[in-house]
Amino acid sequence: MADAVLDSSQYPSELHETVQKYEDFIRSRLEPDLAKTLETRDTLYTRMSEYLKLKTHIDTIRSQGLEELETKVDLGSNFYAKAFVPDTSYIYVSVGFGFHLQMTLDEADKFIDRKVKHMEELADKYTEEASQIRAKIKMVR
Repeated sequence: MADAVLDSSQYPSELHETVQKYEDFIRSRLEPDLAKTLETRDTLYTRMSEYLKLKTHIDTIRSQGLEELETKVDLGSNFYAKAFVPDTSYIYVSVGFGFHLQMTLDEADKFIDRKVKHMEELADKYTEEASQIRAKIKMVR
């Protein structure tokens, strides 16, 4: 019977160890999961922005009736080069996994609408997942 009684001198150290385990779990598991989820969502928002920018360019080509185009192309790291597009009736659109497809402006417009809608749904999913992780962190703390 005496073994079942908790010694009050051990209680604070056991409590401290338990609290430490929860804090370690938060730092080693929940916070990295939250950071990764938010990073994935932010990457989706960046890609959505690029598709919407392309949609704006398509609208500009249509509204101004451009058959050819002089522009600047981002080569990476915000390094731009001049480019001349002799025929604007077709464009190449990134469809994922490093692949680009030649599309008409109408095809590209429809593809962008579907792609952005899908990406919005994914971003919403990641936002919800991040909210759940934040709730777990608050609950544990």
